[in-house]
Amino acid sequence: MSSWTRWHGPAMARLWGFCWLVVGFWRAALACPTSCKCSTSRIWCSDPSPGIVAFPRLEPNSADPENITEIYIANQKRLEIINEDDVEAYAGLKNLTIVDSGLKFVAHKAFLKNSNLQHINFTRNKLTSLSRKHFRHLDLSELILVGNPFTCSCDIMWIKTLQETKSSPETQDLYCLNESSKNIPLANLQIPNCGLPSANLAAPNLTVEEGKSITLSCSVEGDPVPNLYWDVGNLVSKHMNETSHMQGSLRITNISSDDSGKQISCVAENLVGEDQDSVNLTVHFAPTITFLESPTSDHHWCIPFTVKGNPKPALQWFYNGAILNESKYICTKIHVTNHTEYHGCLQLDNPTHMNNGDYKLVAKNEYGKDEKQISAHFMGWPGIDDGANPNYPDVIYEDYGTAANDIGDTTNRSNEIPSTDVADKSGREHLSVYAVVVIASVVGFCLLVMLFLLKLARHSKFGMK
Repeated sequence: MSSWTRWHGPAMARLWGFCWLVVGFWRAALACPTSCKCSTSRIWCSDPSPGIVAFPRLEPNSADPENITEIYIANQKRLEIINEDDVEAYAGLKNLTIVDSGLKFVAHKAFLKNSNLQHINFTRNKLTSLSRKHFRHLDLSELILVGNPFTCSCDIMWIKTLQETKSSPETQDLYCLNESSKNIPLANLQIPNCGLPSANLAAPNLTVEEGKSITLSCSVEGDPVPNLYWDVGNLVSKHMNETSHMQGSLRITNISSDDSGKQISCVAENLVGEDQDSVNLTVHFAPTITFLESPTSDHHWCIPFTVKGNPKPALQWFYNGAILNESKYICTKIHVTNHTEYHGCLQLDNPTHMNNGDYKLVAKNEYGKDEKQISAHFMGWPGIDDGANPNYPDVIYEDYGTAANDIGDTTNRSNEIPSTDVADKSGREHLSVYAVVVIASVVGFCLLVMLFLLKLARHSKFGMK
Protein backbone atom coordinates (compact mmCIF):
# COMPACT_ATOMS: atom_id res chain seq x y z
CA MET A 1 0.00 0.00 0.00
CA SER A 2 2.84 2.34 0.84
CA SER A 3 4.52 1.72 -2.54
CA TRP A 4 1.26 2.62 -4.35
CA THR A 5 1.08 5.82 -2.34
CA ARG A 6 4.61 6.74 -3.37
CA TRP A 7 3.75 6.37 -7.07
CA HIS A 8 0.24 7.85 -6.97
CA GLY A 9 1.00 11.58 -7.15
CA PRO A 10 3.66 13.83 -8.61
CA ALA A 11 5.95 10.86 -9.24
CA MET A 12 3.25 9.14 -11.33
CA ALA A 13 2.67 12.37 -13.30
CA ARG A 14 6.38 12.61 -14.06
CA LEU A 15 6.43 8.99 -15.21
CA TRP A 16 3.50 9.52 -17.57
CA GLY A 17 5.13 12.72 -18.90
CA PHE A 18 8.36 10.83 -19.62
CA CYS A 19 6.42 8.10 -21.42
CA TRP A 20 4.60 10.61 -23.64
CA LEU A 21 7.93 12.32 -24.39
CA VAL A 22 9.44 9.00 -25.50
CA VAL A 23 6.36 8.27 -27.64
CA GLY A 24 6.60 11.74 -29.18
CA PHE A 25 10.25 11.26 -30.16
CA TRP A 26 9.40 7.81 -31.52
CA ARG A 27 6.59 9.22 -33.69
CA ALA A 28 8.81 12.07 -34.92
CA ALA A 29 11.50 9.54 -35.82
CA LEU A 30 8.95 7.53 -37.82
CA ALA A 31 7.71 10.70 -39.58
CA CYS A 32 11.19 11.87 -40.56
CA PRO A 33 12.77 10.14 -43.62
CA THR A 34 15.78 7.90 -43.20
CA SER A 35 19.14 9.69 -43.18
CA CYS A 36 17.35 12.90 -42.15
CA LYS A 37 16.64 14.74 -38.92
CA CYS A 38 13.51 16.79 -38.36
CA SER A 39 12.23 19.48 -36.03
CA THR A 40 9.08 21.55 -36.05
CA SER A 41 10.65 24.08 -38.46
CA ARG A 42 13.64 22.38 -40.08
CA ILE A 43 14.59 19.25 -42.04
CA TRP A 44 18.25 18.40 -42.65
CA CYS A 45 19.55 15.35 -44.52
CA SER A 46 23.33 15.08 -44.53
CA ASP A 47 24.05 11.41 -43.80
CA PRO A 48 25.25 9.80 -47.08
CA SER A 49 24.52 6.27 -45.85
CA PRO A 50 22.04 4.93 -46.67
CA GLY A 51 21.01 8.35 -48.04
CA ILE A 52 17.79 9.44 -49.74
CA VAL A 53 16.64 8.79 -53.32
CA ALA A 54 13.71 11.26 -53.34
CA PHE A 55 12.97 14.68 -51.91
CA PRO A 56 12.19 14.29 -48.18
CA ARG A 57 8.53 14.22 -47.22
CA LEU A 58 7.01 14.09 -43.75
CA GLU A 59 4.66 11.23 -43.02
CA PRO A 60 0.92 11.93 -42.60
CA ASN A 61 -0.22 12.96 -39.09
CA SER A 62 3.28 14.22 -38.30
CA ALA A 63 4.35 17.81 -37.72
CA ASP A 64 2.57 20.34 -39.93
CA PRO A 65 4.74 20.71 -43.09
CA GLU A 66 3.57 24.31 -43.50
CA ASN A 67 5.68 25.19 -40.43
CA ILE A 68 8.90 24.00 -42.09
CA THR A 69 10.97 27.07 -43.05
CA GLU A 70 14.31 25.44 -43.93
CA ILE A 71 15.33 22.25 -45.74
CA TYR A 72 19.04 21.39 -45.91
CA ILE A 73 20.25 18.47 -48.05
CA ALA A 74 23.92 17.54 -48.53
CA ASN A 75 25.94 14.54 -49.75
CA GLN A 76 22.92 12.78 -51.25
CA LYS A 77 24.32 11.33 -54.50
CA ARG A 78 21.16 9.35 -55.30
CA LEU A 79 18.84 12.38 -55.12
CA GLU A 80 18.43 13.34 -58.82
CA ILE A 81 14.95 14.83 -59.29
CA ILE A 82 12.62 17.39 -57.70
CA ASN A 83 9.11 16.65 -58.97
CA GLU A 84 6.18 19.07 -59.21
CA ASP A 85 4.50 17.88 -56.01
CA ASP A 86 7.61 17.28 -53.87
CA VAL A 87 7.85 20.76 -52.33
CA GLU A 88 4.25 22.01 -52.51
CA ALA A 89 3.38 20.86 -48.96
CA TYR A 90 6.07 23.17 -47.49
CA ALA A 91 4.15 26.42 -48.05
CA GLY A 92 6.19 28.29 -45.43
CA LEU A 93 9.58 27.26 -46.84
CA LYS A 94 12.08 30.16 -46.98
CA ASN A 95 15.49 28.49 -47.37
CA LEU A 96 16.23 25.50 -49.62
CA THR A 97 19.77 24.09 -49.83
CA ILE A 98 20.82 21.08 -51.93
CA VAL A 99 24.62 20.85 -52.15
CA ASP A 100 27.15 18.19 -53.15
CA SER A 101 24.37 15.91 -54.36
CA GLY A 102 23.22 14.28 -57.60
CA LEU A 103 20.44 16.73 -58.52
CA LYS A 104 19.93 16.68 -62.33
CA PHE A 105 16.37 17.86 -62.97
CA VAL A 106 13.89 20.31 -61.41
CA ALA A 107 10.29 20.30 -62.66
CA HIS A 108 9.03 23.63 -64.05
CA LYS A 109 6.25 23.90 -61.47
CA ALA A 110 8.23 22.52 -58.54
CA PHE A 111 8.08 25.80 -56.56
CA LEU A 112 4.71 27.03 -57.78
CA LYS A 113 3.19 27.00 -54.27
CA ASN A 114 6.30 28.14 -52.40
CA SER A 115 5.87 31.90 -52.69
CA ASN A 116 7.84 32.48 -49.45
CA LEU A 117 11.09 31.10 -50.86
CA GLN A 118 13.92 33.64 -50.51
CA HIS A 119 17.20 31.65 -50.63
CA ILE A 120 18.02 28.73 -52.95
CA ASN A 121 21.44 27.07 -53.02
CA PHE A 122 22.11 24.37 -55.66
CA THR A 123 25.91 24.35 -55.37
CA ARG A 124 27.90 21.42 -56.84
CA ASN A 125 25.13 19.28 -58.25
CA LYS A 126 24.65 17.68 -61.71
CA LEU A 127 22.42 20.32 -63.32
CA THR A 128 23.04 20.71 -67.07
CA SER A 129 20.11 23.08 -67.68
CA LEU A 130 17.73 25.17 -65.60
CA SER A 131 14.75 27.23 -66.77
CA ARG A 132 13.82 30.68 -65.47
CA LYS A 133 10.21 29.44 -65.29
CA HIS A 134 11.12 27.76 -61.99
CA PHE A 135 11.73 31.11 -60.33
CA ARG A 136 9.85 33.82 -62.30
CA HIS A 137 7.08 34.11 -59.68
CA LEU A 138 9.49 34.16 -56.71
CA ASP A 139 11.06 37.19 -55.05
CA LEU A 140 14.44 35.58 -54.48
CA SER A 141 17.21 37.43 -52.71
CA GLU A 142 19.75 34.67 -53.42
CA LEU A 143 20.13 31.95 -56.07
CA ILE A 144 23.47 30.09 -55.93
CA LEU A 145 24.31 27.77 -58.86
CA VAL A 146 28.10 27.42 -58.62
CA GLY A 147 29.71 24.08 -59.58
CA ASN A 148 27.06 22.68 -61.94
CA PRO A 149 28.04 21.30 -65.39
CA PHE A 150 25.69 23.52 -67.41
CA THR A 151 25.53 22.99 -71.17
CA CYS A 152 26.17 26.16 -73.19
CA SER A 153 22.77 26.92 -74.76
CA CYS A 154 20.08 29.56 -74.92
CA ASP A 155 18.31 27.79 -72.02
CA ILE A 156 20.82 29.20 -69.51
CA MET A 157 21.29 32.68 -71.01
CA TRP A 158 18.77 33.98 -68.45
CA ILE A 159 21.32 33.17 -65.72
CA LYS A 160 23.88 35.40 -67.46
CA THR A 161 21.27 38.17 -67.80
CA LEU A 162 20.36 37.79 -64.13
CA GLN A 163 24.01 38.13 -63.14
CA GLU A 164 24.39 41.28 -65.26
CA THR A 165 21.30 42.96 -63.83
CA LYS A 166 21.87 42.09 -60.16
CA SER A 167 22.30 45.09 -57.89
CA SER A 168 24.73 43.15 -55.68
CA PRO A 169 28.41 43.59 -56.62
CA GLU A 170 29.11 39.92 -55.80
CA THR A 171 28.87 37.67 -58.86
CA GLN A 172 29.17 33.89 -59.08
CA ASP A 173 31.96 32.20 -60.98
CA LEU A 174 29.75 30.21 -63.37
CA TYR A 175 30.81 28.09 -66.37
CA CYS A 176 29.18 26.01 -69.08
CA LEU A 177 30.44 23.22 -71.35
CA ASN A 178 30.44 23.86 -75.10
CA GLU A 179 30.24 21.25 -77.86
CA SER A 180 33.94 20.51 -77.39
CA SER A 181 33.44 19.91 -73.65
CA LYS A 182 35.42 23.03 -72.91
CA ASN A 183 34.55 25.19 -69.93
CA ILE A 184 33.36 28.64 -71.02
CA PRO A 185 32.80 31.42 -68.47
CA LEU A 186 29.11 32.21 -68.51
CA ALA A 187 29.95 35.92 -68.56
CA ASN A 188 31.57 35.44 -72.00
CA LEU A 189 28.83 33.24 -73.47
CA GLN A 190 27.41 34.39 -76.81
CA ILE A 191 24.51 32.48 -78.39
CA PRO A 192 23.19 33.55 -81.82
CA ASN A 193 19.49 34.43 -82.04
CA CYS A 194 19.15 34.38 -78.28
CA GLY A 195 18.25 37.67 -76.63
CA LEU A 196 15.76 39.53 -74.51
CA PRO A 197 12.33 40.26 -76.06
CA SER A 198 10.61 43.64 -76.29
CA ALA A 199 7.00 44.80 -75.86
CA ASN A 200 5.34 47.92 -77.27
CA LEU A 201 1.95 49.12 -76.02
CA ALA A 202 0.01 51.38 -78.41
CA ALA A 203 -1.57 53.70 -75.80
CA PRO A 204 1.06 55.29 -73.52
CA ASN A 205 -1.49 57.68 -71.93
CA LEU A 206 -5.00 56.53 -71.35
CA THR A 207 -7.90 58.69 -70.11
CA VAL A 208 -11.50 57.54 -70.44
CA GLU A 209 -14.92 58.44 -69.05
CA GLU A 210 -16.68 56.06 -66.66
CA GLY A 211 -18.95 53.58 -68.44
CA LYS A 212 -17.10 53.81 -71.75
CA SER A 213 -15.09 51.05 -73.48
CA ILE A 214 -11.54 51.00 -74.82
CA THR A 215 -9.24 48.66 -76.75
CA LEU A 216 -5.48 48.42 -76.19
CA SER A 217 -3.10 46.85 -78.70
CA CYS A 218 0.39 45.50 -78.15
CA SER A 219 3.16 44.06 -80.34
CA VAL A 220 6.16 41.99 -79.19
CA GLU A 221 9.47 41.09 -80.78
CA GLY A 222 12.34 38.77 -79.95
CA ASP A 223 14.36 35.68 -80.79
CA PRO A 224 13.48 33.12 -79.52
CA VAL A 225 9.91 34.17 -80.33
CA PRO A 226 8.32 35.48 -77.12
CA ASN A 227 4.95 34.73 -75.64
CA LEU A 228 2.59 37.70 -75.15
CA TYR A 229 0.28 38.07 -72.19
CA TRP A 230 -1.55 40.87 -70.35
CA ASP A 231 -1.05 41.74 -66.70
CA VAL A 232 -4.22 43.56 -65.59
CA GLY A 233 -3.72 43.13 -61.82
CA ASN A 234 -7.02 43.40 -59.96
CA LEU A 235 -8.94 45.20 -62.68
CA VAL A 236 -12.64 45.49 -61.76
CA SER A 237 -14.03 46.30 -65.21
CA LYS A 238 -14.94 43.51 -67.62
CA HIS A 239 -12.12 42.68 -70.04
CA MET A 240 -11.10 40.11 -72.61
CA ASN A 241 -7.96 39.66 -74.70
CA GLU A 242 -7.04 38.20 -78.06
CA THR A 243 -3.54 37.15 -79.14
CA SER A 244 -2.41 36.31 -82.67
CA HIS A 245 1.28 35.47 -83.26
CA MET A 246 3.18 38.54 -82.01
CA GLN A 247 0.17 40.90 -81.78
CA GLY A 248 -2.36 41.18 -78.99
CA SER A 249 -5.39 43.29 -78.03
CA LEU A 250 -7.20 43.92 -74.76
CA ARG A 251 -10.84 45.07 -74.73
CA ILE A 252 -12.13 46.74 -71.53
CA THR A 253 -15.89 47.44 -71.38
CA ASN A 254 -18.13 49.47 -69.06
CA ILE A 255 -15.12 50.93 -67.28
CA SER A 256 -15.55 51.41 -63.52
CA SER A 257 -14.36 54.44 -61.57
CA ASP A 258 -12.72 51.97 -59.15
CA ASP A 259 -10.13 51.21 -61.85
CA SER A 260 -8.82 54.77 -62.05
CA GLY A 261 -5.07 54.81 -61.43
CA LYS A 262 -4.56 51.08 -62.01
CA GLN A 263 -1.71 49.83 -64.19
CA ILE A 264 -2.17 47.61 -67.26
CA SER A 265 0.88 45.87 -68.73
CA CYS A 266 1.67 44.01 -71.93
CA VAL A 267 4.38 41.41 -71.25
CA ALA A 268 6.71 39.65 -73.70
CA GLU A 269 8.54 36.57 -72.34
CA ASN A 270 10.97 34.05 -73.78
CA LEU A 271 13.78 31.78 -72.51
CA VAL A 272 16.15 34.65 -71.82
CA GLY A 273 13.82 36.93 -69.89
CA GLU A 274 10.91 39.30 -70.24
CA ASP A 275 10.01 42.87 -71.10
CA GLN A 276 6.85 44.83 -70.47
CA ASP A 277 5.21 48.08 -71.49
CA SER A 278 2.65 49.58 -69.11
CA VAL A 279 -0.03 52.25 -69.02
CA ASN A 280 -1.92 53.84 -66.14
CA LEU A 281 -5.68 53.94 -66.61
CA THR A 282 -7.29 57.30 -65.76
CA VAL A 283 -11.08 57.30 -65.37
CA HIS A 284 -13.07 60.54 -65.24
CA PHE A 285 -16.38 60.46 -63.36
CA ALA A 286 -18.90 62.70 -61.59
CA PRO A 287 -18.49 63.40 -57.85
CA THR A 288 -20.15 61.29 -55.21
CA ILE A 289 -20.46 62.22 -51.54
CA THR A 290 -20.06 58.81 -49.95
CA PHE A 291 -20.04 60.01 -46.32
CA LEU A 292 -21.44 63.02 -44.45
CA GLU A 293 -22.05 62.90 -40.70
CA SER A 294 -23.29 65.12 -37.88
CA PRO A 295 -20.65 67.31 -36.20
CA THR A 296 -18.19 65.83 -33.74
CA SER A 297 -15.93 67.60 -31.28
CA ASP A 298 -12.22 67.33 -30.56
CA HIS A 299 -9.86 70.33 -30.73
CA HIS A 300 -12.42 71.89 -33.06
CA TRP A 301 -15.94 71.05 -34.08
CA CYS A 302 -15.91 69.13 -37.34
CA ILE A 303 -18.54 67.97 -39.86
CA PRO A 304 -16.76 64.95 -41.46
CA PHE A 305 -17.23 63.98 -45.11
CA THR A 306 -15.80 61.80 -47.90
CA VAL A 307 -16.05 62.76 -51.57
CA LYS A 308 -15.03 60.80 -54.68
CA GLY A 309 -14.54 62.38 -58.07
CA ASN A 310 -12.16 62.82 -61.01
CA PRO A 311 -11.19 65.49 -61.98
CA LYS A 312 -11.06 66.68 -58.39
CA PRO A 313 -14.35 68.34 -57.48
CA ALA A 314 -14.96 71.85 -56.19
CA LEU A 315 -16.73 71.91 -52.81
CA GLN A 316 -19.34 74.44 -51.65
CA TRP A 317 -21.13 74.56 -48.29
CA PHE A 318 -24.59 76.00 -47.64
CA TYR A 319 -25.99 77.00 -44.23
CA ASN A 320 -29.79 77.06 -43.91
CA GLY A 321 -30.06 77.46 -47.68
CA ALA A 322 -27.55 80.34 -47.98
CA ILE A 323 -23.98 80.16 -49.29
CA LEU A 324 -21.54 79.70 -46.42
CA ASN A 325 -18.58 82.00 -46.96
CA GLU A 326 -15.58 80.37 -45.34
CA SER A 327 -13.13 82.20 -43.08
CA LYS A 328 -10.46 81.39 -40.53
CA TYR A 329 -13.24 80.46 -38.09
CA ILE A 330 -15.13 78.15 -40.47
CA CYS A 331 -13.23 76.39 -43.26
CA THR A 332 -12.93 73.12 -45.17
CA LYS A 333 -10.03 70.83 -44.25
CA ILE A 334 -8.86 67.86 -46.34
CA HIS A 335 -7.06 65.34 -44.12
CA VAL A 336 -6.44 62.39 -46.48
CA THR A 337 -6.35 62.17 -50.29
CA ASN A 338 -6.43 58.70 -51.84
CA HIS A 339 -6.10 59.21 -55.59
CA THR A 340 -9.73 60.16 -56.43
CA GLU A 341 -11.12 60.05 -52.87
CA TYR A 342 -10.95 62.95 -50.41
CA HIS A 343 -11.51 62.66 -46.64
CA GLY A 344 -11.98 65.85 -44.65
CA CYS A 345 -14.33 67.99 -42.60
CA LEU A 346 -15.90 71.41 -42.28
CA GLN A 347 -14.05 72.78 -39.27
CA LEU A 348 -15.78 75.25 -36.92
CA ASP A 349 -13.91 77.18 -34.24
CA ASN A 350 -15.99 77.56 -31.02
CA PRO A 351 -19.48 77.49 -32.58
CA THR A 352 -22.49 78.60 -30.48
CA HIS A 353 -26.25 78.16 -30.69
CA MET A 354 -26.18 80.69 -33.54
CA ASN A 355 -24.42 78.03 -35.66
CA ASN A 356 -27.14 75.41 -35.17
CA GLY A 357 -28.97 74.53 -38.37
CA ASP A 358 -28.82 72.67 -41.67
CA TYR A 359 -25.49 72.28 -43.48
CA LYS A 360 -25.43 71.12 -47.10
CA LEU A 361 -22.32 70.05 -49.04
CA VAL A 362 -22.27 70.34 -52.84
CA ALA A 363 -19.48 68.65 -54.85
CA LYS A 364 -19.19 69.52 -58.54
CA ASN A 365 -16.94 68.87 -61.54
CA GLU A 366 -17.41 68.93 -65.31
CA TYR A 367 -19.10 65.50 -65.31
CA GLY A 368 -21.80 66.26 -62.74
CA LYS A 369 -22.48 67.04 -59.10
CA ASP A 370 -23.74 65.52 -55.87
CA GLU A 371 -25.09 67.03 -52.66
CA LYS A 372 -25.97 65.90 -49.16
CA GLN A 373 -27.35 67.68 -46.08
CA ILE A 374 -27.19 67.16 -42.32
CA SER A 375 -28.59 69.00 -39.28
CA ALA A 376 -26.07 70.30 -36.75
CA HIS A 377 -26.59 71.21 -33.08
CA PHE A 378 -23.67 72.74 -31.19
CA MET A 379 -25.20 74.50 -28.17
CA GLY A 380 -28.59 75.16 -26.59
CA TRP A 381 -30.10 78.67 -26.44
CA PRO A 382 -29.16 80.56 -23.24
CA GLY A 383 -31.84 80.36 -20.59
CA ILE A 384 -33.84 77.72 -22.46
CA ASP A 385 -31.75 74.57 -22.21
CA ASP A 386 -28.26 73.51 -21.20
CA GLY A 387 -27.18 72.61 -24.73
CA ALA A 388 -27.37 68.88 -24.18
CA ASN A 389 -29.07 67.14 -27.08
CA PRO A 390 -29.20 63.34 -27.23
CA ASN A 391 -29.57 63.49 -31.00
CA TYR A 392 -26.01 64.85 -31.37
CA PRO A 393 -23.64 62.71 -29.30
CA ASP A 394 -20.08 63.92 -28.83
CA VAL A 395 -17.94 61.41 -30.70
CA ILE A 396 -14.22 62.06 -30.82
CA TYR A 397 -13.01 62.94 -34.34
CA GLU A 398 -9.31 62.83 -35.09
CA ASP A 399 -7.98 66.20 -36.23
CA TYR A 400 -4.91 65.79 -38.41
CA GLY A 401 -4.14 69.52 -38.37
CA THR A 402 -3.53 69.78 -42.12
CA ALA A 403 -3.67 72.85 -44.27
CA ALA A 404 -6.91 74.25 -45.59
CA ASN A 405 -8.77 72.54 -48.45
CA ASP A 406 -7.21 72.90 -51.89
CA ILE A 407 -9.73 70.86 -53.87
CA GLY A 408 -11.22 73.87 -55.56
CA ASP A 409 -12.81 77.24 -54.92
CA THR A 410 -15.05 76.46 -51.97
CA THR A 411 -16.40 80.02 -51.74
CA ASN A 412 -18.63 81.08 -54.57
CA ARG A 413 -18.74 84.87 -54.32
CA SER A 414 -20.69 85.42 -57.54
CA ASN A 415 -24.47 85.88 -57.17
CA GLU A 416 -23.87 85.92 -53.44
CA ILE A 417 -26.95 86.08 -51.21
CA PRO A 418 -26.97 87.34 -47.58
CA SER A 419 -24.93 84.77 -45.69
CA THR A 420 -24.36 83.96 -42.06
CA ASP A 421 -21.51 85.97 -40.58
CA VAL A 422 -20.95 83.42 -37.87
CA ALA A 423 -17.83 84.83 -36.24
CA ASP A 424 -19.24 88.38 -35.62
CA LYS A 425 -22.56 87.09 -34.33
CA SER A 426 -20.77 84.69 -32.03
CA GLY A 427 -18.77 87.56 -30.50
CA ARG A 428 -21.83 89.77 -29.95
CA GLU A 429 -23.80 86.92 -28.41
CA HIS A 430 -20.94 86.18 -25.98
CA LEU A 431 -20.91 89.86 -24.82
CA SER A 432 -24.70 89.87 -24.37
CA VAL A 433 -24.62 86.71 -22.28
CA TYR A 434 -21.83 88.08 -20.05
CA ALA A 435 -23.72 91.40 -19.49
CA VAL A 436 -26.93 89.62 -18.49
CA VAL A 437 -25.06 87.40 -16.04
CA VAL A 438 -23.30 90.37 -14.37
CA ILE A 439 -26.51 92.43 -14.00
CA ALA A 440 -28.41 89.47 -12.58
CA SER A 441 -25.64 88.83 -10.04
CA VAL A 442 -25.68 92.49 -8.81
CA VAL A 443 -29.47 92.57 -8.48
CA GLY A 444 -29.50 89.30 -6.56
CA PHE A 445 -26.84 90.54 -4.15
CA CYS A 446 -28.81 93.74 -3.45
CA LEU A 447 -31.98 91.78 -2.73
CA LEU A 448 -30.15 89.58 -0.23
CA VAL A 449 -28.80 92.68 1.61
CA MET A 450 -32.27 94.26 1.81
CA LEU A 451 -33.82 91.07 3.19
CA PHE A 452 -31.10 90.88 5.83
CA LEU A 453 -31.71 94.51 6.95
CA LEU A 454 -35.49 94.02 7.14
CA LYS A 455 -35.01 90.99 9.38
CA LEU A 456 -32.84 93.02 11.80
CA ALA A 457 -35.36 95.85 11.91
CA ARG A 458 -38.23 93.49 12.78
CA HIS A 459 -36.44 92.27 15.94
CA SER A 460 -35.21 95.72 17.10
CA LYS A 461 -36.07 96.69 20.66
CA PHE A 462 -37.01 100.22 19.54
CA GLY A 463 -39.70 98.88 17.23
CA MET A 464 -38.14 100.51 14.21
CA LYS A 465 -39.49 99.48 10.84
